[in-house]
Amino acid sequence: MSDSHDAVTAFIERMGLSAQNDGLPRIAGRMIGYFIIHGGPTSLADLARSLQVSRASVSTNARFLRDLGILEATAVPGDRQDYYQLVDRHYMRLLEGHVERMGTMSASLAQAERELPAGMDGARERLEDMHDFIDIARDHTRDLIERLAARRNKRHD
Repeated sequence: MSDSHDAVTAFIERMGLSAQNDGLPRIAGRMIGYFIIHGGPTSLADLARSLQVSRASVSTNARFLRDLGILEATAVPGDRQDYYQLVDRHYMRLLEGHVERMGTMSASLAQAERELPAGMDGARERLEDMHDFIDIARDHTRDLIERLAARRNKRHD
């Protein structure tokens, strides 16, 4: 095997381990790594062959990554297979989804703070602390999204 093939394989495997450490399926991380290197579109059959995993696993994880906004389904003219490709700037979609989920969490924490019965001072303090954390993290993530967008726009001007 060539050094470039070894380097690509190692990168894909590291992406799988990284995803697994973040609580995602390892195959999903390997698929992200594959698409970062190879782009797409790629059929599920070719992806399963390249990653040496079952087509069912690839199909399940492709739908999972599509739902997260990382992959998008696409078609190749004259071919009836399912194809996927990496969404442009998929990491931005991940961040935007994270901001949305933090907004939902913030609203839930605010409601709990309002509805919490008197006398539950420890619980109230923990709710307020978590609410502050979520709101600050959401603000910083929004700032990060804006900075990344501005940097890209600057490079393309």
